Amino acid sequence: MSEPIMKKVKGDGLQINLAIWEGSGKPIISVHGITANCRSWDVLASALSPRHRLIAMDLRGRGLSDKPQSGYSLEHHMRDIVCLMDELGLEQAVLMGHSLGAFISLAFGARYPDRVDRLILVDGAGKLSQEQFDHVFAAIKPALDRLGKVFPSADDYINLMKSSPFIHPWSPAIEGYYLYELENVEGGVRCNINPAHIQEESGNVRKFEPDMFYSKVLSDVLILKATEGLASQDDLLLPEAVVDRMVNEIPHAKRFDVEGVNHYGVVFQPHPKRDRAILDFLEG
Repeated sequence: MSEPIMKKVKGDGLQINLAIWEGSGKPIISVHGITANCRSWDVLASALSPRHRLIAMDLRGRGLSDKPQSGYSLEHHMRDIVCLMDELGLEQAVLMGHSLGAFISLAFGARYPDRVDRLILVDGAGKLSQEQFDHVFAAIKPALDRLGKVFPSADDYINLMKSSPFIHPWSPAIEGYYLYELENVEGGVRCNINPAHIQEESGNVRKFEPDMFYSKVLSDVLILKATEGLASQDDLLLPEAVVDRMVNEIPHAKRFDVEGVNHYGVVFQPHPKRDRAILDFLEG
């Protein structure tokens, strides 16, 4: 698996860190989930580059990007993306977002249609009821619980992550993803994401109405749906009725079901059929 080039660029009043896998085809700006980082795209990057150029950002407050005290909403992330596109000289790009990143990408596609070549929405951007959101946040509680805790060593941290039933089979890519987010603190190491920032983000995303944007997206859209839940089928990010509505209301949308994986596995696990679907969509 190839290592990316790491680069800092200007966001909206702060520095945004990028992992870039160079390629000759379309530039793809990849936007990760709520407690993730740019290295969540390592597996997909190995499938898409060097045919395409993958530009994975650390959202503000995550990874090696700046971490302001507040400013964690889709509006802030969209302004960061405009700034980084301008600095990289990109008039247009594909946006590929996972989970929270799918909500950001959807909103960006509706707000800035002239800047978007295509959209790839990975297991996110559906209109969920508050009850469905409750199921989702209950299922990702292990990911939220790691924030703010100090661990004696990186090995202790990794061993806890390995104990999660949702992140298997384990791989060097997954281990590298978790090691990337660690910082040294008194008493050991901890994830470099501030829980207060995620709390602000969570509150804002719950208030977001993605269906208000569906009809405004002009580009072609590929929706990737993970078929498996985390704890149960009740915590799917894209339940059947939700993804059907997206396909019906987004003018140029189609779906691809990524069989046999959950919300994490849809990006973390190798899946040749998923990779083929993305390449066909980019090049068709």
